[in-house]
Amino acid sequence: MAIEIERKFLVVGEAWRDQVEDETRLVQGYLTEDAHITVRVRIRGDTAWLSLKGKTQGICRLEFEYPIPIDDAETLLRELAVSPLIEKTRYRVRHAGHLWELDVFAGANAGLVLAELELKDLDETFVRPDWLGAEVSNDPRYFNVNLARHPYCDWS
Repeated sequence: MAIEIERKFLVVGEAWRDQVEDETRLVQGYLTEDAHITVRVRIRGDTAWLSLKGKTQGICRLEFEYPIPIDDAETLLRELAVSPLIEKTRYRVRHAGHLWELDVFAGANAGLVLAELELKDLDETFVRPDWLGAEVSNDPRYFNVNLARHPYCDWS
């Protein structure tokens, strides 16, 4: 069984940009509006994935990902996405032995920058980079599926 353990933080400042290892453009959309399962299609560069994610329990949830043909992904996003697409650039930054993924959102979520860290277990410790802001792991507004439904530009 695949369990995702992920912590999510706001990002402050631009100092992280000096540590970027790589970057990739992502477009993703959701195929269901079910509260118990998220079905996502993501195009990352020239690859595509279908992801099934269970309901978040704290910072954990079931996650299954499968590669799919990019043509299929484009059709699914165009024809079956139930909410607007999420557009972002993902930057990977290594800090103190951990690989962080920083998402700089575009479109309706422009201005939002989030850092995510996947952990091997709930008790795993990590060193906080200087550019790490407030933790938002348990704030559902920052879940990508909710950013598609209620984008950052609409927050008051």
